Amino acid sequence: MSLKIKRKTLPEDHPSLANTYNNIGLVYDNMGDYSKAVEFYKKTIKIKEKALSPDDPDLALSYNNIGQVYNATGDYSKALEFYEKSHKIYEKALPPNHPNLAISYNNIASVYDDMGDYSKALEFYEKDLEITKKALPPNHLSLATSYNNIGLVYNNMGDYSKALEFYEKALNIKEKALPPNHPDLANSYNNIGMAYSGKGDYSKALSFLEKALAIRQKSLPSTHPHIKETKDNIDHVKKKM
Repeated sequence: MSLKIKRKTLPEDHPSLANTYNNIGLVYDNMGDYSKAVEFYKKTIKIKEKALSPDDPDLALSYNNIGQVYNATGDYSKALEFYEKSHKIYEKALPPNHPNLAISYNNIASVYDDMGDYSKALEFYEKDLEITKKALPPNHLSLATSYNNIGLVYNNMGDYSKALEFYEKALNIKEKALPPNHPDLANSYNNIGMAYSGKGDYSKALSFLEKALAIRQKSLPSTHPHIKETKDNIDHVKKKM
């Protein structure tokens, strides 16, 4: 049933209209038309807030969706506002080690990271990691992502030894779980290389950056920005040696 037909046959606050608005919002979101996405997500939320209990996880999902759009547009205070609304519902509605709670912690952490509030970012990434370690097997790629995120924060803080500790945990999982020329492996090698560069260990930095470049040249199109990024990183390290 199209939106026009639904509008004619259903009351304005009918729950099935919320789903239609949400789906349209998702399409605009995927197209990168964020103002339109917000418009339709807000319509969804308005209906759900009337139709559902304030602790319904379906409402949390809508708050999360609009939070992601605000995050993508750099409106971090709005992103946090909606991520935190979503998180409060999940805390009440879900068991303490539920994967959706981990995702929620991760979303909040990523906003603090983008804002440059690294201590807050670490606090929430560590909560995400705590749940992820309990919920998933030790070599799951989601765990590698959690380790990598914490490594990136330490790297941004200039604590390169701590960054390396977490980057290497991520790499250890990726090397077991992924084929040897997978781009995600190159991302890890690049991160480790730049952390060694930050520490002033340029020969190790070069070794990892060259591994990253070799994979990226095999697995990505020649015009991909990651190839240029790695070459620039290698040039930067060579100048320091």
